[in-house]
Amino acid sequence: MSSRTPALGTAVHEQELRPESQVARIQGSDLHFWTYRSSAPDEAPETSEPPETSADEEADRLIVMVHGLRGTHHGLEPIVARLGGGRTVVVPDLPGFGDSGPMTGRAHDVPGYADAIIELIEHLGGRDRPVVLLGHSFGSMVAAHVVSRGPELVERLVLVNPISTPALRGPRVVLSWLTSLYYALGTALPSRLGRALLANRLVVWGTGLAMLRTRDPEVRRFVHDSHQRHFSRFHSPALLTETYEASVTGTVADHSASLTLPTLLIAGESDDIAPLAGQRELLAGLPDAELVVIPGVGHLVHYETPAAAAHAIDRFLGES
Repeated sequence: MSSRTPALGTAVHEQELRPESQVARIQGSDLHFWTYRSSAPDEAPETSEPPETSADEEADRLIVMVHGLRGTHHGLEPIVARLGGGRTVVVPDLPGFGDSGPMTGRAHDVPGYADAIIELIEHLGGRDRPVVLLGHSFGSMVAAHVVSRGPELVERLVLVNPISTPALRGPRVVLSWLTSLYYALGTALPSRLGRALLANRLVVWGTGLAMLRTRDPEVRRFVHDSHQRHFSRFHSPALLTETYEASVTGTVADHSASLTLPTLLIAGESDDIAPLAGQRELLAGLPDAELVVIPGVGHLVHYETPAAAAHAIDRFLGES
């Protein structure tokens, strides 16, 4: 099933976030993660139909979110802030990014990160409570691999801007090859010079500019500011390049045979990194999935249209 959702304004139902920060030793990483607990609304909306999910069921459900390449937990907070009340959400910094240290003895690739998320879910008691797993961009590949490795751990799956077209064969193939050379150079240089290249503020600004679709100056300032503050918080050029290479050598479709659970795909109408045609092809290969297309946005659904994304997620979870 495919549908379009209105591009709801960024301020709809925004909550003040007061997350609890925690650290756990996972896959050799001091993994930092943040728990967001929102209170249920004081008054439920009037409706002639009984709610399909009780307040107790919703309170017990755990939502785990996985950010994309070069991201941190901060990038998913705009969606968290706009979800309906009564939800518990956990967002980690993936190992080697943000506040989390690198893994030891593991590659920082899709299987490595999937094992880290599986261990985190188990650490959070996920074998004894319903878990919803959300992944954005590269995080969608990690989330899909988690389900393929541990299908019993995940009740429902949400993929935002899911990677469904191989980057080196997609519509931006030339840019993808140039980006690969950029990361390779960053690794080949001495560490200090490589970090300076990969964290160059002008390059970071240009990356955000290429992905932005909104003309709203406030949103554009927010995106650029967020990227400058968080986009370069990686452990080392080698780790970043290892993760980048993993991000361009696979897709969510690699795991489609395992994705038999209820799945929500949220796509940006003008996403060049995860093109809409690929999302429709991915949808066709999943037995219990729906696709929501948000107009006027590309690969930055979590920044530019978080209210629309949260609205789609709330509706999807309310159907369980």
